[in-house]
Amino acid sequence: MERLNEKLIVLTSIFIFAIVASNITASKLVNLGPFVVPIAVLCYPITFSITDIVTEVYGKKVAQKIVWSGFFVSVVLVLYSKIVTVYPPASLFEQNEAFVKVFSSTPRIVLASMIAYVLSQTHDVWAFHLWKRITEGRYLWMRNNFSTIVSQFIDTCVFITIAFFNVVPGNVLLKMIFSQYVVKFIIALIDTPFVYLGVKLVSGKWIVRETV
Repeated sequence: MERLNEKLIVLTSIFIFAIVASNITASKLVNLGPFVVPIAVLCYPITFSITDIVTEVYGKKVAQKIVWSGFFVSVVLVLYSKIVTVYPPASLFEQNEAFVKVFSSTPRIVLASMIAYVLSQTHDVWAFHLWKRITEGRYLWMRNNFSTIVSQFIDTCVFITIAFFNVVPGNVLLKMIFSQYVVKFIIALIDTPFVYLGVKLVSGKWIVRETV
């Protein structure tokens, strides 16, 4: 039990890292093939893999606690970022303008991010547990993909819509949703072997049926 708790701490740490890293790097846009997306799409999907592993091994309640921990950390990060951007810099610090630009976010972007996070992560935990009951603890690949693919769609639609509705034309808004979701969809499919590996490393089994 003690060793399992140590592994849960590691999983939680990776989850929190992915949340913080995604929030900090979300403003940088990159090219992934024909799509222009925030570089955070390479990191944020890790959170769904972690909640799937935790739900599989430790159960729905533990996974939901990790989701709320991530939300709390995000709120603290926003508040602290506000403090460090408004606090007067030292006279010898010449990069303050660039620093403020990186760590400043508009209230609308922050609100969109928070709402999308809570809805998508909560759905992921709920859907994974639901599919586990339906499959009677079998077919980890099915519940991993079904829960994550829908959750990523919720996250993308909610965030883009709240953040950019009436800011960009409707056709651009749809293109933004499509581009980000295609990338997230592909990553969701790729992460399945890593979820299996994570479950195996944490529990010693490829699937865990006891928590159904």
